[in-house]
Amino acid sequence: MHSKNLHNNPYPFKELCSVNPLLKPFVFINKHNTTTIDFANQQAVLELNRALLKLYYNVTFWSIPKGYLCPPIPGRADYIHHLADILGSKKLDLPIKGLDIGVGANCIYPILGSQIYNWKMIGSDINTTAVYSAKENVSKNDFLKNKIEIRHQLDKTNIFEGIIRLDEHFSFTMCNPPFHSSEAEATKGTLRKLRNLGISNSTNLNFGGMANELWCNGGEALFLKRMIKQSVDFKNQVIYFTSLVSKKENLPKLEKQLSKLKATHFTVPMEHGSKKSRILVWSFNM
Repeated sequence: MHSKNLHNNPYPFKELCSVNPLLKPFVFINKHNTTTIDFANQQAVLELNRALLKLYYNVTFWSIPKGYLCPPIPGRADYIHHLADILGSKKLDLPIKGLDIGVGANCIYPILGSQIYNWKMIGSDINTTAVYSAKENVSKNDFLKNKIEIRHQLDKTNIFEGIIRLDEHFSFTMCNPPFHSSEAEATKGTLRKLRNLGISNSTNLNFGGMANELWCNGGEALFLKRMIKQSVDFKNQVIYFTSLVSKKENLPKLEKQLSKLKATHFTVPMEHGSKKSRILVWSFNM
């Protein structure tokens, strides 16, 4: 993880349970004599996230509707820290303003960006329930109201249009795109995660995540190709466009498209245990 990530060390479960007693029933000592939770249990992960947000980021209310994506906070914080490095390299004037495409019901990236670096954050989503939940997570923490704004994308074919206003400028955009191309592919991915956790019960498929969060037509590659194409129209309003790319094999075609558009681009590797990912960064202003 990034050297500035507060979650580089094992979870301090004693402190976490003290700030969120609802986490305590899910904590146990495994066969390796390690204190942990069952990460295949969405409620356990939900309570862990609530505890982490309260202990490290002063967030007293955080909730998501049943079945929506419950994100691992350490990995999400890593993206934020890498963005800070990218922004720092250009020595941008403050204040920093970022746009999270597909903010989700959890609103986690805007929360972390505003709390770690005091950034002004906008979050957008096509899903009405996600927008409502994200707004609630902001409104019920008074100190977030002036830092985070949630906007509803009414046109599913657009990514930036309808969200970025004519007179608006952003330091960066960020995105954790849906990487599966279908529900069947997403189900296979969930089963693979369960096997990695040593769970063979195929009826336990709920890692969390709705259709728009987990899959879209064409999967990650097509979504990002569309994002890159649409980013050209906003090249004078955004300094850095960024997105996670989970599948390394998608990079060559995306980089080829960026080169054709004469966009400067590079990737930033991220690694969390056995999971490897990367941030694709491009700009028309470098």
